[in-house]
Amino acid sequence: MADSTGYFTDYLVLKPDKAGLLDLIHVLYSGNVDESGCVFGPPGKKIAGIRRKWDIFISLLLQRSLLLLSSPMSRVGSAVGFWGNLVDDNGGGLFHLLANFIRGEVRMPVKGSDSYKSAIGLIDTRLQLDKAIGNSDPRYQAALAVMASKLSYENQLFIESTVKDKWKMEFLAYYNCWNDFAENFSTQAFMMCDKTSSSGDLIIVAFRGTEPFDATQWCADIDFSWYEIPQVGKIHGGFIKALGLQKTAGLPKDLPTHSPHHPPYAYYAVREKLRDALRRNESARFIVTGHSLGGALAVLFPVVLALHEEDLLLERLEGVYTFGQPRVGDEKLGDFAEKYLGESNGRRRYSRFVYCNDMVPRLPYDDSTLLFKHFGKCLYYNSFYRGKVEEEEPNKNYFSLLTVIPKYFNAMWEIIRGFFIGFIEGSDYSEGWALRLLRLFGLIVPGLPPHSPQDYVNCTRLGNYLPLENDTKEFKLD
Repeated sequence: MADSTGYFTDYLVLKPDKAGLLDLIHVLYSGNVDESGCVFGPPGKKIAGIRRKWDIFISLLLQRSLLLLSSPMSRVGSAVGFWGNLVDDNGGGLFHLLANFIRGEVRMPVKGSDSYKSAIGLIDTRLQLDKAIGNSDPRYQAALAVMASKLSYENQLFIESTVKDKWKMEFLAYYNCWNDFAENFSTQAFMMCDKTSSSGDLIIVAFRGTEPFDATQWCADIDFSWYEIPQVGKIHGGFIKALGLQKTAGLPKDLPTHSPHHPPYAYYAVREKLRDALRRNESARFIVTGHSLGGALAVLFPVVLALHEEDLLLERLEGVYTFGQPRVGDEKLGDFAEKYLGESNGRRRYSRFVYCNDMVPRLPYDDSTLLFKHFGKCLYYNSFYRGKVEEEEPNKNYFSLLTVIPKYFNAMWEIIRGFFIGFIEGSDYSEGWALRLLRLFGLIVPGLPPHSPQDYVNCTRLGNYLPLENDTKEFKLD
């Protein structure tokens, strides 16, 4: 197998596309990787313990199921996108659509246009920044970061027009990048520049998260593969692949100069653009952000910069903001990252937001078998958008019999809250038909609706600001 394994000292790679029924059964009774057709590691590697075998079996089974459902999921996603945009473009309701149909004035959506919304954009239709949070407000960067993270789900024309026309900022680049292992362009990001700050230009890099109907990206979230980098730690296989790991070259500091036609890899494309932008503007700094999978890529980006000793770039890093981010590695990786992203000089460089019962930050499991760990403090917000700094989000592995009933009660409360929050907080917080349908789904799987960017935007706007000096207290700005 040529999975860049010569670059790593140790690894465990799951191959769901090669997992037949007998292969899955074999994972449960044999820990010998050499005998497996769907689990790969160094020669002689063994998987010890029934719990660890079971976790790997479940990961392979779920990924295999998602791959089988990839075409139906894609078709459902296309249908949701078309009909959602059709309704939205014709007044935002079935009555308006019917009226336009009778008059012969139906406006048909055009996929890829500057008005065509993604599924995420249909769930939370807000595009304007909160005017009540100016650039001198300590909440400003987080509020800007979460809106950039949400915007990253849209197509290039939509992103560019929003940045330029609505936010009055400079659009710098859009990236559609190659994943060597998925063998498609499945990693997207964009870059913009906020010139309103009195302390210098602020460049924002936003990585796109998991798209609701993309089976390949969901596979990355539940892939328990890992690679161990010497002196750094174990890193989540699915996320590092999406960031730019290559099958034959691994993760070199620079791409081979003799291969000018290689496809764009996210880490290298973004890094080169950042180098150029920061070189031309010596006062500029940058932040990296993302929601869900995008949050994982956002926090791994500076980790790889540190691995490659990109000190000049790291010195200009203002902060990392992630929302609903899954775990990206083991405790050793966290210790390595903390050296570069830890709190210093009274400033938090890494802000990991977790809203209520969102299940994604609780994955992959933090237990004795999988060894995945979060690092840094958690900025945890409950369903009333009251925040507190925690060492770890409550119910860190999500599945617990003690929390089942509270989670379902909370899902019902979020449905009820959606009907009156717009009257209390203003029309910007009203919840539309798409989000209400998602909230109803929470009565089946209560951890999915809280993963929506809608609640994370609300956390940054309605929630209390959490400064370092008040880590154990709630603090409300007047």
